[in-house]
Amino acid sequence: MGSDTEPAVGSGRRFRICWRTLLFGCGVSILILPLVVNSRLLALVTLYGSVGICLVMIGMGVRKYRPRHPLPWYLLSASAVQFMIGTTLRTFAQHRNPFDDLFTLGGYCCIGAAAVLWLRPRHNSTDHDLLLDSGLIGLGALLLSWTFLISPVLHHAHGADFTTVTAVADPVVDALLLTVIVHSMITSGRSETSVRLVNLAMLVILVGDLAYNLEAAGSAALGRQIQLMPLQLGYTLIGAAALHPSMVVLGGRRDIHSHRSRQRASIIAIVMIVASLVPIVGSRLDLMDRVVVSSLFALLLAGVLLRSERAIERSARSERRAQYQADHDMLTGLLNRAALLRALHRNRERWGGQPLALLFIDLDGFKRVNDNYGHAVGDELIANAAARIRRMIRRDDAAARYGGDEFVVLAPLARKQAQLLAERLLATLGEPFELSAAEVRIAASIGISCSGPRGTDTTVYELLREADSAMYRAKEYSLGYVFHDDLQRAHPESGPRAWRRESAV
Repeated sequence: MGSDTEPAVGSGRRFRICWRTLLFGCGVSILILPLVVNSRLLALVTLYGSVGICLVMIGMGVRKYRPRHPLPWYLLSASAVQFMIGTTLRTFAQHRNPFDDLFTLGGYCCIGAAAVLWLRPRHNSTDHDLLLDSGLIGLGALLLSWTFLISPVLHHAHGADFTTVTAVADPVVDALLLTVIVHSMITSGRSETSVRLVNLAMLVILVGDLAYNLEAAGSAALGRQIQLMPLQLGYTLIGAAALHPSMVVLGGRRDIHSHRSRQRASIIAIVMIVASLVPIVGSRLDLMDRVVVSSLFALLLAGVLLRSERAIERSARSERRAQYQADHDMLTGLLNRAALLRALHRNRERWGGQPLALLFIDLDGFKRVNDNYGHAVGDELIANAAARIRRMIRRDDAAARYGGDEFVVLAPLARKQAQLLAERLLATLGEPFELSAAEVRIAASIGISCSGPRGTDTTVYELLREADSAMYRAKEYSLGYVFHDDLQRAHPESGPRAWRRESAV
């Protein structure tokens, strides 16, 4: 039974692949027909064929892959139909009329709505930086559109009729759509083949509309057959995108991250250079044109300055984050060993001329917690202990995780103040810890090293060595805390035990 079914499944799959390939091949092959036969009617028929094949491919893709968000694909289908109707009216009309422009603008509105639908669920981790870059590119396109497309139409218009309004609105819509396309290209991943094909298709369609706008502005005269080719190719690419398995991601939720920043900066630089040449190229522009061009150029310059400021702020934020990670222990948020060794140098102005005390703290019973509950609970205990230590010290005191379950506090304290701080630390660390696995109790041993008003020869290394020796004496005799100065005694005295509890797990 299985051997008979597998060949049938394989043959069915091959048939579907051949059918989709045949559809795409037909869509591409009919593109060259208007170039071989110079006929307006044939160009229109090939457009119908391209749109029909595109609609079939979109229907097959939606039916096969069943995307959770099919509305963008339906809007792209509706745009194809509206472009087809608008092109039909434009082909058979002797003069430009408002109805073909209405259908064309409706097609662009459907494309824009589809783009918004698949871009809106995408979450940007870099605030609005990507959208700002897209807007700058679109603003540059609008500046060029005004100079070479909109201004000539206004100069040759005999009145503010509907045809003139639509002729002016078309390049504006193209610039807005270019902004959306650029943003979609920036935020699409390499694995999203379908989205990348749709982006390419919309760019091709914009090229075709640019040719039509240049003809309307009197800047170029291209044949209608040539103008239809980008539209046909664009919808053939959209159909191919619908047949790719990645079509299901169109309109889906996705986190995006900034990438290709240098490439975007290069494009924006080119836009600025071209925009700066507009007053020279458009030397015959009148006063209104110069006001509009100057305003758009000012907005473009302000956007570039804002982008530079945000880039500097982002770089400074990254530098601060890197510096914090280099100086702090990631588990506890306290200083790490390297930062502790630099603490005297960093605080030389505040601590100059004051006595110093270094408290070396070791958690008694930590190994038992690790062995009984695992390293995850041990890390939880370390983090909670660090939080208690941070609450006991002053804001300007330096607290560090020296390694494992060892902590260090370095502060400008006299001997009596250091003793009081040690007692408070022992008391707070002796309180039970409410961990995820259980409630545990531990104790601590503290070695204290003090120095007089700091001289140039005092180093953290010396204080650490003395406090470490005192801590081991405190742990050996269960004293709680011991000053290094008291180690010369033959029989060290026990420290206060009122705050100290026996460790229990």
